[in-house]
Parts: sequence; structure tokens; C-alpha cells
Amino acid sequence: METTLQLVFLNAGGSRVTISIPSPLADLTASTVEAAMTEIINADVFVSAGGGLAGKVRAQLVSRQTEEIVVF
Repeated sequence: METTLQLVFLNAGGSRVTISIPSPLADLTASTVEAAMTEIINADVFVSAGGGLAGKVRAQLVSRQTEEIVVF
């Protein structure tokens, strides 16, 4: 099963921006993720169409299982 950590931010224009991180560490805590999101915002290295990242919305782990039916 594939797991992805999705970090959702608000940009300066008020739109949502998602950063997806594949195969995150298994022992992540809410405080660790929140601190990382704060550092990402403060570093100001990501820019979207609506400007830089300005706020945190949420962080979530998404698990996906793929089952092939037929391969050509």
C-alpha cells in the first residue's frame, strides 16, 4: 500500500496549495508535521500562481492500494 503525506497550505491569494510527500516516515506526530509546515512557510521557497505560502490548512496521510486487473 502506498502512503503519501499531503501538506495543505493557503497562499497569499487565499487559494489552497498541496505539497505531496511520498513514503513519509511511519512515526510522524502532529507536532512534528506542524513544525515542518511552519518552517516551509518561513523559508518562503515555494511560490504558486497566487503567491507564496501564507498559512496552514491541514496535513493528512493518504493511503492507496492498487490492484491490477489486466496489463497490456
